Amino acid sequence: MRNPRNEPLGSDITGTAHGGSNAPANAPERRCVLTGESSARGDLLRLAVSPDGLVLPDAHAKAPGRGAWIGVDKAALAAALASGKLKGALARAFKTGALTIPADLPDRAEAALRRALLDRLGLELRSGKLILGSDRIANEARMGKVAALYHAADASADGARKLDQAWRVGLGEEGTGRVGQRLPLDRDTLSVALGRDNVVHLALVDHAAAQRVAIPLGRFATFIGAYSGTGDSAAGDAGNLPGIAATMN
Repeated sequence: MRNPRNEPLGSDITGTAHGGSNAPANAPERRCVLTGESSARGDLLRLAVSPDGLVLPDAHAKAPGRGAWIGVDKAALAAALASGKLKGALARAFKTGALTIPADLPDRAEAALRRALLDRLGLELRSGKLILGSDRIANEARMGKVAALYHAADASADGARKLDQAWRVGLGEEGTGRVGQRLPLDRDTLSVALGRDNVVHLALVDHAAAQRVAIPLGRFATFIGAYSGTGDSAAGDAGNLPGIAATMN
């Protein structure tokens, strides 16, 4: 993808984040072209332009050229698209009206963000950083080796509660209320994406991997209007990410 020539977009600014939920405190900021508010880069969705002027979601924020950023949810994006506000904002950002915005951009954005999250989970699974299965997760959790704990959206409350307890024991945080994150994905979606049967609970055994997953998870959850975490609000050095342990024992 590319952007029109000679165009320094105001939405692609760099600065210091002020407590973005999905990035460290020193992460660069970007400004939402719809609201004008600045947030950590990891909190926003990047839009880029194809060579023929088609506006497309760049869920990985890696497409060539500079892009425009949005920090609104799917409903707000759809409303901005319908009202013409998005077209006007992008025309001002790119200094050109020669842009084509697909009518299904909100759906494309949701699909791209979901795929980015699932792709990241798949990469962590293949690298051995993501583990599955209640028994294995419970054992690793009790030994303090779990950096982040996740539950499918349709996981049973009892199953999640038992793993949450094992995690707190391993972290030495009994009584704190720390719990794993409920993913905005059900077990069928996770199972198909990861190529395993009945994926209900997941855990990361590496702190850096937990940070890598937090970015696409936060973007996807924000866009679809789902809170990305249900854990303890004090995640310490983990970048203030709920459900991610600050330390590894």
